[in-house]
Amino acid sequence: MSGPLPSDDLPTYDVAVIGAGVVGCALVRAFTLDGARVVVLEKAVEVLDGASKANSAILHTGFDAPEGSLELACIREGYRQYLEIRERLGLPLVRAGAMVLAWTEEEEAGLPALMAQALANGVTDVAPLTGAGARALEPALSGAVKAGFRVPGEHLIDPWSAAHGYLMQALANGAVLMRQAEVLTGRRSGDTWHLATSAGPVSAGLVINAAGLWGDEVDRRVTGESWFQIKPRKGQFVVYDKTAAALAGHILLPVPTKITKGIVVCRTAFGNLLVGPTAEEQEDRENADLDHATLQALMKRGVEILPALAGHEVTAVYAGLRPATEEKHYRIRDDLAPGYICVGGIRSTGLSAALGIAAHVVGLAGRKDAPLADPVWPVMPNISVDGSRDWQCPGNGGVVCHCELVTRREIEAALSGPMPAGSLAGLKRRTRVTMGRCQGFYCTAEIARLTEGRLAQPMLEARDA
Repeated sequence: MSGPLPSDDLPTYDVAVIGAGVVGCALVRAFTLDGARVVVLEKAVEVLDGASKANSAILHTGFDAPEGSLELACIREGYRQYLEIRERLGLPLVRAGAMVLAWTEEEEAGLPALMAQALANGVTDVAPLTGAGARALEPALSGAVKAGFRVPGEHLIDPWSAAHGYLMQALANGAVLMRQAEVLTGRRSGDTWHLATSAGPVSAGLVINAAGLWGDEVDRRVTGESWFQIKPRKGQFVVYDKTAAALAGHILLPVPTKITKGIVVCRTAFGNLLVGPTAEEQEDRENADLDHATLQALMKRGVEILPALAGHEVTAVYAGLRPATEEKHYRIRDDLAPGYICVGGIRSTGLSAALGIAAHVVGLAGRKDAPLADPVWPVMPNISVDGSRDWQCPGNGGVVCHCELVTRREIEAALSGPMPAGSLAGLKRRTRVTMGRCQGFYCTAEIARLTEGRLAQPMLEARDA
C-alpha cells in the first residue's frame, strides 16, 4: 500500500504510537505524563477494536509467568501501577482471588512446581488446597476436583474502562488521537520519521509500533522488514446470565499448559459469569468466527466445573483474537531502526501488563522530557458492579438499556467529549448498552435514534457489515 508522504514543514510530534489497544493507550499515557508531545494512530473507527476488545478481564499477579522474563516484570509493574492509580482514574477492582484447580492426577502432580514458580515470581501468599478445602471455599465446585492452590491477589477489572482511562488522561494532558489513520508507509529523514497514513501525514521523532494483530505488517511498512510473525490465536467465550455469578466467588483457573492458560470460569466486572477462552490457531487476523461445536464444548466444560451451571441461561457468546507469535515471549525491541521501538507479541497478559510495558518502553526510549508537574486526572464513569451507577443518581434522563441499566445521560456523555464513541461497539464498551439478556432487542431503536448522525460507523452500516 502507498500514500502521500508528509512534507517537512508539518508540526512534528515527539512520539507517534501506532495502535490504540490497551498497550497503545498505556504507552500514550506514559509518554504524555513524561512530558512528550504524543499522537496515537488507530486505523479503526474506534479504539480497542482489535485484540483488546475481547478478553477475560483478569488483573494477573504473574504467578505463572515465565520466571525471570520481561513478561513477568511488566505484569508485576502493571499490577502495581493499576492498584496505585485506579482510584484517581475511577477504575474498578473486584477483589476475588483465584483458585488453580487440578482435575486429573497429572494436573495434581504439577501443582507443587507451579506453586514453586509463583514463589519464585514474588507471589508469596499462595496457599495449597485439598479437594475438600477447595469445595469449602467454593461449594458449587464439582466433587471431581482433586486439589489446588489459592492466589489471593488475582482480581477482576473492567478491561475497557482501564484502557479508556489511560487514553483519556493522555488526551486531557495534551495527547492527540487520530482514528481511521492506518499507517501506510514510513521513512526516516535525519532525526524524524515521516509517516503516510490514511488520515494524512504525520511526523515524529520516535515511532512505537503497538499495532497488535498487525504488528509484523506495520514493521514491514515502516522499516521494510519484520523480525517476527503474528500467528492469530482465537479465543471463544460463553457469558452466562447474572444469576450464575453467585456460583463462583473466586476466579477458577486450570493448571496451565505450555500453549495456553486454559479454560477459566469467573465472574465479570459486569455481574455475569464467563467461561473461556479457547486457544485456536488461525490465519485470519480480522474475523473471529464463532463455532457452535466449540461453544457447546465450553458450556460442557463449565458444567463439569460448576454442575449447577446447567440450570442457568447463556446471555452472550463472543470471540477475540490474540496477537500470538512464533515465540511465547513478548517481542519488544528498540534496535530495529533509529527512533523506532517494536512492541509486539503481547498475548493474553496485555491488560495486566500494559502499564508495566509502557514503563519499560519509556525506559528504552531514553528521552529527557520534563514530566508534567500537575497532570489532569479525569475520572471514568463507573459501568461495573463495583460501586454506584448513574441510574441511581437523579437527573439521568431515564434508563434506556434496561438489562444493563444504562441511562440516557451515560449514552449522551459517551457520544461527546474528547473521545466520543465512533461505533455501536465503542458505545457498548463505554456504557454496556446491548450487553444484557435481550442483546439490544428492546433498546436498539432508541439507541439508533440517539446516535443518528453521531457515529463514524452508523448502526445500520455496522449491522450490514
